[in-house]
Amino acid sequence: MALTLSALPRPALRRALPALADRPSLLAAATVLLVCVPTGEKDVTAAVHVTAADVASLALVALTALNLLRGRLPALGRATCALFGGIVVAAAVATVGSIDPATSLTGFVRLTQVFVLVPAAVLCSLRDRGDQRLVLGSFVLAALIQGAVGAHQYLTRTGASYTGQPIRAVGTFGALDIMAMSTVVSYGLLAALALALGERRPGGNVRLRRAMFTAAAFLAFPLAVSFSRGSWIATGVAATVLLLRADARLLVRGAVLGLAAAVVLVGGLGLGASGVTERLSSIGSVSAAPDQSVSDRYDLWATAGRIWQDHPVHGAGPKAFPKLRDSHAPLRLSSGSDAADATIGFQREPLLSPHNMYFLVLSEQGLIGITAYLALFLGLLLGCLRSRPGPTPGPGHRDGPTLAALALLSWVLVDFLYADIGGTTTVLTSVVLGLAARAAAPEPAPPEPEGHAGAERGERAMTR
Repeated sequence: MALTLSALPRPALRRALPALADRPSLLAAATVLLVCVPTGEKDVTAAVHVTAADVASLALVALTALNLLRGRLPALGRATCALFGGIVVAAAVATVGSIDPATSLTGFVRLTQVFVLVPAAVLCSLRDRGDQRLVLGSFVLAALIQGAVGAHQYLTRTGASYTGQPIRAVGTFGALDIMAMSTVVSYGLLAALALALGERRPGGNVRLRRAMFTAAAFLAFPLAVSFSRGSWIATGVAATVLLLRADARLLVRGAVLGLAAAVVLVGGLGLGASGVTERLSSIGSVSAAPDQSVSDRYDLWATAGRIWQDHPVHGAGPKAFPKLRDSHAPLRLSSGSDAADATIGFQREPLLSPHNMYFLVLSEQGLIGITAYLALFLGLLLGCLRSRPGPTPGPGHRDGPTLAALALLSWVLVDFLYADIGGTTTVLTSVVLGLAARAAAPEPAPPEPEGHAGAERGERAMTR
């Protein structure tokens, strides 16, 4: 039975609402954790499907708008407004010039939610380091939940099918959202590692550092048995950026520890026999001898390129790729990808996107769209790299939340090379963009109390 606000005791409701208004980051953290709520046997990648995390994110947007109107939050900076505004303009132009404006309108709403409204709301909700650590902690907790479920699936052979065996860890998401668990686990691993590195300083929290290092080490196992080459690559790149940013000397130590962990996982726990080594070695053959999934991606990218050539300026319109795929795709493209587990049995899922965010934007929003998105991504990345919040207590020390924002943004940008938005974890991309925007922006000034502002206005009037 769904829990509604009316079902809550009135005293509890009166206490909860002011708490959310005073600390909206609680809703941002709830958005992350609610991703773990099972969505049932629905294909969340092929149709509009509102999840509990989406509802929480929209509640965060509404609360942020209310707080902004009441003057309880500082206004967004001009540069931030320009970057987010560019996304809205590009999506709007693409929708107006779409081959199917009615269908593209729903895509416009979704793009605005994912890349503008929710990131801006997260940015406004993160008013101090405590808020940032709260949201990052929710990433770690969600990853531990999904990682534990995924590890159990692998060990008990109750996961999704991989090479004919039910060993692929998918967490609570099921075989129809095959990438979701690896995404959540990757985010949690990077957040834990960044928080741990942020405590490597005199006076740092030793218990927190040890707990985060332990969490990151545990999450390496479910990430390995997710058999997601894309998540492995993105996590490796993001972890390298994180270690270089925190302390270049740590990169060598991290490489040694990573090699030791690989020996333990592959040799000691027998992951080599289950296909991890074969899957890992296949990364090097994606150009010379690609498997069917990689070959299909290449064909989908070529299809997106052909669609863009027909609509170069503003694209074909949001959600237009599935309509134009068959008329622009090569004949060898597969009709769909296989999905199977004990719950859904065997299903054939259609390929409805190019599995590359940059090609998706180029084909559906044209040069105007890709320019706006690249400006947003580059602006956030450079802002995170320039950010140096507060004094550095020790040599090589960096702030944990800032490190985490840089690592998570790096993961998203690499993952977008072979994936795009869609599925249960899409809203997590919005939260990551919000964290990156906060790290890139200057520290917000606390809103001025109304009484103090009134007193100052009175003093100025008396002076005049």
